[in-house]
Amino acid sequence: MSASPLPPVVSTPAPAPVPAAPAMSEAARILDTFIAPSKTFTDLRRNAKWWGPFVLLAVVSVAFTYTVQNKIGFRKISEDQIQMVPKAAEQFDKLSPEQKEQQLSVRAKGALYFSYAKSVARVLWFLIIAALLFATFRFVAAADVSLKHSLAIVVYASLPMVIQWLLGIASLLAGVSPDSYSPDNPIASNPAYFMNPADSLIRYAMAAPFDLFAIWSLVLTAIGFTCVTKVKRGTAFAIVFGWYVVACLVGVGVAAAFS
Repeated sequence: MSASPLPPVVSTPAPAPVPAAPAMSEAARILDTFIAPSKTFTDLRRNAKWWGPFVLLAVVSVAFTYTVQNKIGFRKISEDQIQMVPKAAEQFDKLSPEQKEQQLSVRAKGALYFSYAKSVARVLWFLIIAALLFATFRFVAAADVSLKHSLAIVVYASLPMVIQWLLGIASLLAGVSPDSYSPDNPIASNPAYFMNPADSLIRYAMAAPFDLFAIWSLVLTAIGFTCVTKVKRGTAFAIVFGWYVVACLVGVGVAAAFS
């Protein structure tokens, strides 16, 4: 009895490889941070460079400081900052006119130099934040993330400050009142802007964190860690906002100590 012929073997074509997403330019990543942040932070898995947004932040920060220097002056700002802190104001009032002049001169120069220097030195602050978040995501949430990626997320998530400084420059050029002007709170983006710190430094410190641009940056940070580490979005938001609450409580504690 002859064997039945075997049916022809039909080969199944291998699935076509999924093309890799095209690499994004630095300009595209910066723009998408504002309009499509998931694209930017997903691309950070490919390349965690952060110099582009950092340079942009530094340039706009210098422009803002220069505008403050010419429109308000750091002597005026130093005088207002002394009056904002009751204990400092009390000590200052006890000085002689010569001592007051000397102290104001020193404080104004220090504030001027520090304001320009922090445009670049801000990278140290970014590194501290990145290290805290890296440690928390890595050892608490068991996320696969590196310090380099954490730093890139923090720098890109800080880009809303560019808009805040640009609006601050616009308000200065438009002739904002120099009375009680604070470069650290340049526009009406939080309740503290409408408060006088001298009335209650503690209430001011409690109101300042409810800032639209700060919250925007926090949301971007949480999205960034979700995209890079694939940690659940709820976990990422809890970690990021949890650290922010801790920082705010420390700020209120410092304000209470100087009140």
